[in-house]
Formats: sequence, C-alpha cells, structure tokens
Amino acid sequence: MKQVAPLRYDVIFKKAFSEPDIFAGFVEAMTGVAVNIDHVDTEKRFDPPIGLVDSRFDLYAEDHVNRIVIDIQHVKLPDHYHRFLHYHCAAILEQVATAKDYHPPLQVLTLVVLTSGDRHQVEYASIDFDPKDLKGQPLGEIAHRVIYLCPKYVSDATPEPYREWLQAIADSLDEEVDESAYHNPLIHKIFGLIARDGLTPQDRARMKDEYSYEAIGRDQFEKGEAKGKAETQTMIARQMLAHGLAPDAIAQLTGVPLTTVLDWTRERY
Repeated sequence: MKQVAPLRYDVIFKKAFSEPDIFAGFVEAMTGVAVNIDHVDTEKRFDPPIGLVDSRFDLYAEDHVNRIVIDIQHVKLPDHYHRFLHYHCAAILEQVATAKDYHPPLQVLTLVVLTSGDRHQVEYASIDFDPKDLKGQPLGEIAHRVIYLCPKYVSDATPEPYREWLQAIADSLDEEVDESAYHNPLIHKIFGLIARDGLTPQDRARMKDEYSYEAIGRDQFEKGEAKGKAETQTMIARQMLAHGLAPDAIAQLTGVPLTTVLDWTRERY
C-alpha cells in the first residue's frame, strides 16, 4: 500500500491534475473528447469578470477546439449544481465579443469533482446542451457539457473508462492506495505526485489551511441548515471572515458575492 495525500484537498488535486497529460487523460476518459494541451492554468479568472460574480476556475485549459474547466469541491454546499452551471456559462459568454455572432469558437466542457458526496448518490451525471427533437434525437448544434462526478459512489457497476479514474480519487481519500489495482500509467503517475513522502512544506501548510476552512464550513452549515440557504451562506461567510480567511476564498466557498464580503471587511475597520 502506498501512503498518499488525499485528492479531496484543492492543493493536492491541482498538484496532480495540473499536469497536462493527466488533465487531458482524465478529460478524455470522462467526456470521450481528445484534447491537445501543453499547459494548465490554476485559479483562472476572466478580466473583466462575466456577470456580477467573479468566477474562478480551479483548473483550466484550452486547445484550438475545446475550453475545459475542472473544479474540485469537498465542502458540501446546497448550490453546487447551480454554482458550476454559472461557471460553465461564464466560460461560454466570455467568448462572445459582439452581437454579430453568438457562436463561441470553443466547445466548453466543465467537469465538477464532488469528493464529499451528494444527496443523489450517483457517480456520474451530466447536462447536455444540445437541442433534441420530439423523438429525443439530438440536433448536433451545441456541444457544451457539464459533468458532475462523485467518486464516493463508484462501484463495480460503474463502466470504464470512468471507473478506474473515479476509484483512484476515492481510494486516495483514506490516504493510502493499492497501486497494483490500477493499470492506467497516468493514474500511477498521480500516485507518485501525491505520495506522502514527496509533499513539500508548502503543500502541507495548504492542506492544514484547507482542513480548517472545511471544518468551519461544516460546523456552521450544520448549525444553520434550518434557517434557509441564503441566511446560512451569509452566516458561514461572516464566520470565515472572523477567522481570517481571504475575501476571495470566502466568496468561492460560500457563493456570497465578493463585493459583499469586501463590504463586510471595510465595516470591520
């Protein structure tokens, strides 16, 4: 058994999946789309922002045909389906520069990895934007897709090529993996990148910070769940601010607009 850092952590997921060959292999396995990239951006933003929320993408890459976004989420929030649909739409809208042509040049694929679980308890769910006729046949006009992945629910019934990738992510969550159970060389490369004995002091510090943020979010969410989504998100965000989290991180984790969090910061001083 190999001791690894769990892929639930943002810093660890990015350490592995920001490698272009791993990123491309994962995307192709989940979407069937082959991508040709030589660079992966982390914490990607559009300048100026699209809409009223400054969306940030954990992992972002594009070739001459595809724009691909991968987001990792561990803290359970009630709006992750809508949150990442918003991000996906921002990645489409950013490409439309004029009213003369609404056809974006790049297909947008958004993959959301939900490591903590989900109320629907399915390992794979997708949104297909292509119009369908009355017989349910696609017209082949719009190729954009959002795919939600929940490794916690992978099983022997999960079809390949999804199963081996999702199982690798799920196995890492208890911090050890059986390398002999995997055949994909890219997955073996991931295990090498996230090996416990290869982590840097910076990696370990980021993991500790993320653990603290998640604990705050879980605790406050449980206490305020019955008060409604908007009130709960506000409470979590204010508590995170009191614990010294950066405003942009609070906006990302809770969905509270960054401008609102910045207003709270000014009120404190």
